[in-house]
Amino acid sequence: MELQRTEKESLSAPAKSERIIYLFFTTDKDQSGHEKVILQHSKVSEGKLKLQPSFDRNDARKGDYIITVAEAGGKELSRQLIKDPLNPVMEVYEKEGISRHKASLQSTEFSARFSYSENVQLVKVEKVTDAGVQLLFTQKL
Repeated sequence: MELQRTEKESLSAPAKSERIIYLFFTTDKDQSGHEKVILQHSKVSEGKLKLQPSFDRNDARKGDYIITVAEAGGKELSRQLIKDPLNPVMEVYEKEGISRHKASLQSTEFSARFSYSENVQLVKVEKVTDAGVQLLFTQKL
């Protein structure tokens, strides 16, 4: 009887916990228009992403940021698109109805979250431009 209980306990042992990494950034635009991105902090917590963000390069527009997490060797693990953080579209509710206006900011904060594994060693932020992408930031985690 004791043997059966031990087998049952080992079968119901929790699997390796799943984790999420949160990355918190700030970005500033200087007077010449160059953007500077800083990783304020990162946090790993228990949990599972309910929805894996899909990345489609065709959805990227000029001004959008592409956040990439990679292994130490540079192998890409996941990518995420952040819509133009310095020029967000704001909804305005007026008597005539809802309208959208593009705001122009000199600095802002944004964040991204990814499924975490021990392989996540590097984060990279690129900006979509007319000529392709421009590397704004890269850092080891």
